[in-house]
Amino acid sequence: QVQLVESGGGLVPAGGSLRLSCAASGRTFSTYSMAWFRQAPGKEREFVSVISWSGGTTYYRDSVKGRFTISRDNAKNTVYLQMNNLKPDDTAVYLCAADLGRRPIPARVASLYAYWGQGTQVTVTS
Repeated sequence: QVQLVESGGGLVPAGGSLRLSCAASGRTFSTYSMAWFRQAPGKEREFVSVISWSGGTTYYRDSVKGRFTISRDNAKNTVYLQMNNLKPDDTAVYLCAADLGRRPIPARVASLYAYWGQGTQVTVTS
């Protein structure tokens, strides 16, 4: 069983920054791929970013490339999402997810993630 707890969300003006954190339970955190997804009201959950279990591979959705950075600290069982130059379209609940499958390429599809946090709200005002 893996438990995930997100933090760091908030209300920021456009152009601002936030750093989200996701703390994970479990002694084998270093073997999980970790991802961030987001869901805005009335919209489907969408992939934001993923980092492989080793940290050596990362992917981002096109709209956040160059603005968001995903990272992980396996010693702290924590994954981060640094979000810079935020835009109103980034407003959503951000959820972290864990994939224990040790895939050669980290997954970008929500259905492949077995464990999810409760989410943290990010609101960007124009």
